[in-house]
Amino acid sequence: MLVSDLIKRYEEFCPQDLSMEGDISGLQIGSLNKEVKRVMLALDIREQTVAEAIEKQVDLIIVKHAPIFRPLKDLVADRAQNKILLDLVKQDIGVYVSHTNIDVVENGLNDWFCQLLEIKNPVYLKETQPGYGIGRVGDIAPQTVGEFAAQVKRAFGLDSLRLVAYDKADLERVIERIAICGGSGQSFYPDVIQKGAQLYLTGDIYYHTAQEMLSEGLLALDPGHYIEVLFVEKLAQKLGAWAREENWPVEVLASQASTKPFQEI
Repeated sequence: MLVSDLIKRYEEFCPQDLSMEGDISGLQIGSLNKEVKRVMLALDIREQTVAEAIEKQVDLIIVKHAPIFRPLKDLVADRAQNKILLDLVKQDIGVYVSHTNIDVVENGLNDWFCQLLEIKNPVYLKETQPGYGIGRVGDIAPQTVGEFAAQVKRAFGLDSLRLVAYDKADLERVIERIAICGGSGQSFYPDVIQKGAQLYLTGDIYYHTAQEMLSEGLLALDPGHYIEVLFVEKLAQKLGAWAREENWPVEVLASQASTKPFQEI
């Protein structure tokens, strides 16, 4: 099976043209004409991801976060970031990026979050093109912020969460409408308010943005960016199902390398 065949099937589910403006998606490293026998799903391309791919003799990595997201000034091998890319090229390992298109697509990452957290009747948070949008807003059984926070921690295996509130007494506030956006979705908080959500779950919330949210009466939970690792499990399941149903001569692997850059201490 060629890389082009596998990508064609993937893009029938998750088209590149669903990507948000200015986003990076598609094949970044390798050739569409390469034969694929083993494909691996990963959230990030880091040293440990590359080492795992080499050890497992992977031909193609489908990744959410693009390894090339800033202009390259050189490819000097002594630079750590460059070595990651050069090792992929030397080992002839292709890299295909699926970033905001997997967030936007129906039954993609944000819908998987809703399923995991029992968020019902989800609609998109902000329209990105007619009929499609980033993030989700939906309903939960009435519960306190503290109860929902505990559910989030269990669902994602988190040791801690950041609560955006001036007072921990807000943990007792009862909520029933939630907005969620994987990754760093803080810029969409006005849409959260417009859609009537009482709490926003997203990562990487800045200090001043948190204050602005609170001035508008919006509480938030910040679980970090790494909850997007759900991408790996869910897409490995989906590609594995396609491989069985369509008799692909391809083995599908979920990366086991952790690329989480923060630890609670």
